[in-house]
Amino acid sequence: MRGYRGIKYTLFIFCYFFWVVSAILIAVGVYAKIAKEKDVVDTLTVDPALLLIMVGSVMFLITFLGCFGALRNSTCPLKMFLVILAVVFLLQIATGVVGYLFTDKVMERTEKLMMKAIVRYREDRDLENAIDFVQKKFQCCGVENYKDWSQNPYFDCLDTNPSLEACGVPFSCCIHLKNQTVHNTMCGYGMQMQKEDLASKNIFTVGCLEKILWWAKNNLRLVGGLTAGLLLLEVCMMSLAIAQISWIKKVRKKTEDNTAGRRTGRKDSVEFTDFPGFE
Repeated sequence: MRGYRGIKYTLFIFCYFFWVVSAILIAVGVYAKIAKEKDVVDTLTVDPALLLIMVGSVMFLITFLGCFGALRNSTCPLKMFLVILAVVFLLQIATGVVGYLFTDKVMERTEKLMMKAIVRYREDRDLENAIDFVQKKFQCCGVENYKDWSQNPYFDCLDTNPSLEACGVPFSCCIHLKNQTVHNTMCGYGMQMQKEDLASKNIFTVGCLEKILWWAKNNLRLVGGLTAGLLLLEVCMMSLAIAQISWIKKVRKKTEDNTAGRRTGRKDSVEFTDFPGFE
């Protein structure tokens, strides 16, 4: 009985933790969706706020089934939890395999998506903040190099471009000194007109795609460990669900057998009354 309780409450704790995380994701996504300016048009294939809501909703459903089934000792929610989690697990494995086998196509699609994000910069505040965060975090500029910003209409280096930021790059591309207290927000102006060796004194010139790949290769153990940890956790949750379902079925069968035995015993006592001298 102690073993069953251990399985039951371990599964519940895991599911409850991710249930709370999913609720936070939904809350953040809803807040971002409401707070976003109404006149701004979503520019990416999937709105980041909407993506958070979708992922959070799926997690909420899966973990709710796990929590409810574990606490109520109900096999139906547990089976649904197990099947959905198994499908998600297989999709993750398939995505990794496809990504490994078709690395070139994945990189091409990623580059196109990143370039599309650069083109739509300034049109979506969430997208703008995301690009600025990536460029500051990885100390990069553009997709392949800093001149990719000429694809953006605000930074396009044309004589007919009336924008004050023409031939420039965003402020997030600028190199900031450690002891610098006042930042020059116009440091990226006109940088596309300069050669790379001169521009590198003021801005990051290496593309973000190369920097992200470099970071992933240098932190391969961290990335692999996190991925393996997530998959192992999913396997543990599926194993706990299978164990609890098996235990519930075993207890139910034993209860049904005992009930049937008692009924049979009562029936026999009625049909075969103990008469004196009956052998």
